Amino acid sequence: MSKITITKPDDWHLHFRDGELLNETVPATARCFQRAIVMPNLVPPVRNRAEALAYKQRILAAKPSGSDFEPLMVLYLTNDTTADDIRQAVGDDIPAAKLYPAGATTNSDAAVSGIESLYPIFETMSEVGMLLLIHGEVTDAETDIFDRERLFIEQHLAPIHSRFPELKIVFEHITTADAADFVLAATPSLAATITPQHLLLNRNDLLVGGIKPHNYCLPVLKRSTHQQRLRDVVASGSPKFFLGTDSAPHAKHTKETACGCAGCYSAWGALELYTQVFDDLNCLDKLEGFASLYGPDFYGLPRNTEQLTLKREPWVMPQEIQLANGDSIVPFFAGQTLNWQIT
Repeated sequence: MSKITITKPDDWHLHFRDGELLNETVPATARCFQRAIVMPNLVPPVRNRAEALAYKQRILAAKPSGSDFEPLMVLYLTNDTTADDIRQAVGDDIPAAKLYPAGATTNSDAAVSGIESLYPIFETMSEVGMLLLIHGEVTDAETDIFDRERLFIEQHLAPIHSRFPELKIVFEHITTADAADFVLAATPSLAATITPQHLLLNRNDLLVGGIKPHNYCLPVLKRSTHQQRLRDVVASGSPKFFLGTDSAPHAKHTKETACGCAGCYSAWGALELYTQVFDDLNCLDKLEGFASLYGPDFYGLPRNTEQLTLKREPWVMPQEIQLANGDSIVPFFAGQTLNWQIT
């Protein structure tokens, strides 16, 4: 197959950041995605309806002229979140709220400590139909970083899903066979997103031959057996798994440092990379469901009506992307050849 046409896809998990960086990140996503779930871990975080809608306006101001791209906003749950915050925010503009365990990832210092204390908030979210998005890792210092996701399932996700069976939960950017199998065995109210880096890479790609900071993300890359399980579930066509890039830009000098930032900036080639995965797995017929259909179905939103075509034609990802302030970003798969491109 040399060409494939699918319903225009959405990105159900990404980071735009804020300020001048929006002029890079928003057009990069709007080039191929109709909608995107926008992560709220700014400084300060997006905690209520007013802050979410103000952030949305900054995003819309940065989208390309004539684009119909739509950002979908998310509240950042803290130990101070109230039921009124949820009730006032729920709606098409703000379909979800995000649970970050404190210290789990970039700008998560203000996040939740003592997850059980949020159970009354989860009850309200279940009542009003707001989705719960979860960064599923325990963060206590004694836990091996490669076990964080598995232990989060046992200690937190399984009890939450059991206690609130009607609450729609997205287990975001899953990285392990444990997570894939838990989602498959769960009721239809639990689904998961999967990133391009966790389908394409494993921890050898981070560590062998020297640490590769631009492949460092959280949750961290796992062993190849976990990578293969993720590839198996997307190839199966299960509607419980859908596209969420977790595209996360950081300036080059903040990645290539003694304590490099976590995140892969995949927006410049995300859809093309996913297409390459599905092509490698000989299941291009499953790409449209994963990229374009299962996400809106789970969120209860209409499917897009426009279409998008990709053709098999090699191109090389740029080594760096220059920003207006003089900084640069190294994109995911920098300098490497991708086999598919959007027409």
